[in-house]
Amino acid sequence: MASQQQVREYLAYWFQLGKKIVLRQGVNPFLPSPVIQGDRYSQEFEDCWQYIFAIGGKDCYLEGTDQTIEELLSPTWQLEDCARCEMPIPLATSGMPAQVCPCYDLPLWPNNDVPGPRAPVSSLSHLTEIRERLERADRSTADDLTADNLGDETLGKKTNLETNSVSN
Repeated sequence: MASQQQVREYLAYWFQLGKKIVLRQGVNPFLPSPVIQGDRYSQEFEDCWQYIFAIGGKDCYLEGTDQTIEELLSPTWQLEDCARCEMPIPLATSGMPAQVCPCYDLPLWPNNDVPGPRAPVSSLSHLTEIRERLERADRSTADDLTADNLGDETLGKKTNLETNSVSN
């Protein structure tokens, strides 16, 4: 079963490639733009997601797919990466898989020469995580060096004791 966060990210990735969400049996196809604004999803994307979520995903599906958002949030479906384009696609947990990947009608996709769709990234929190990892690695290295130095001192004392014992 796909989580709400996975379905939200699934939609955001495909919106970035120009796929629309089809609402109410095709009456209102909609593409929020932009999808990402700075380090978060745009207000237009958030409003779209809130609308879809408020109606339980009924009669809402990504253009080029047959599964409704309601179905994706059920235990019958999960989201996995497409073998061809590495984008999230719906896969049935049992029975027949989806017929095609939503990328089938995108003439220039997959395109490894351009950055692919992504989730928002908070630069501050990302840099903070990097700094913390470096600090942990630095402390670990310092601890290892201290342990090595203590080991050398202990070894030196042991050798001195052995030398004194032998000479007496």
